Amino acid sequence: MALKAVHVSDVPNLDQFADNAELALSSTQFFKGVNDHGGEEGKCGYEFSKFTVMGHRGCGMNMVQSSVPRMEFLKENSILSFNAAAKLPIDFIEFDVQVTEDGCPVIFHDGFILTQDKVGKPLFRRTKDGNIFEWKVENDDPLCTLQEAFEKVENSIGFNIELKLDDQVAYTEEQLTRVLQAILQVVNECANNRPIIFSSFQPDAALLIRKLQTTYPVFFLTNGGSKIYIDIRRNSLDEAIKVCLTGGLQGIVSELRAIFRNPGAVTRIKDSKLSLVTYGQLNNFPEVVYVQHRMGVDGVIVDLVEEVTEAISDWIRLAEDRGEEGQKQVKTNPGFLQQQLSLPLLLPPELLHT
Repeated sequence: MALKAVHVSDVPNLDQFADNAELALSSTQFFKGVNDHGGEEGKCGYEFSKFTVMGHRGCGMNMVQSSVPRMEFLKENSILSFNAAAKLPIDFIEFDVQVTEDGCPVIFHDGFILTQDKVGKPLFRRTKDGNIFEWKVENDDPLCTLQEAFEKVENSIGFNIELKLDDQVAYTEEQLTRVLQAILQVVNECANNRPIIFSSFQPDAALLIRKLQTTYPVFFLTNGGSKIYIDIRRNSLDEAIKVCLTGGLQGIVSELRAIFRNPGAVTRIKDSKLSLVTYGQLNNFPEVVYVQHRMGVDGVIVDLVEEVTEAISDWIRLAEDRGEEGQKQVKTNPGFLQQQLSLPLLLPPELLHT
């Protein structure tokens, strides 16, 4: 099978894929602006109004050859998926933004666009073990630009915009500025009152987007040491805290396993007046989400959005029946952690080690 691989940043212009139905790349605030929190500029914290659920790539990411039908139900990072998520009781959707060669911010996760040289050009995906499969979903929808997302997605839903960059590229400040300014131009023109969060695994991108604007909070993404990088700032939660405090960022988005391996980091993050959100497949287990709520985590990014939000609604009703505050954030409870952190050991091993 002859495949064509094009790096997203090398796509010269959107018209190149005009004949490809699969590649048509063409409220009330949940929070106050960063500058409205008071305190020294660049050092202010950021607080979510309640425990926050974010839909991963809309209503959940796609996994080719998945044994979970929901992972192949709606095309990820599409208007269809975003609006489906917006109908559920969540606050944000999270998606990946890259910039094409002609300066257009597009919403696409993978670094490369894999297609066949034939009519229709179906998309393909490479799995972690290196195999390549056609990217099929039950409900397909064209990929979209960032501007289209602002124009076509329900305005009440917030956007967590991940600034997606290539780990194999050493970007100059000039290159990063070009990419980030293209994204900021769309945000400034289209955001209106929509809640916005910026996030990135690339420390320099996170720090630079904070310098280029102070309206929206910026979170540093980290896997907390699950993978080791040359840039030590990416290799632990403590390094992530340093990045945030040095650059005046508002929070951390961590892979969940890093939190379970090092639960004391939650207290250090909160003591640093930083918000904490987690991501990872373990977040698709409602019990694991509940454990995080009790630990003091501020929010979760999930794929099984409907299932997790239903479970949270049940917890709120139960708390209300008991006369408790349904939305109250529970502080970290070391005794609770000792009893509950064994929960992940009961989950499928592949979720703990992938």
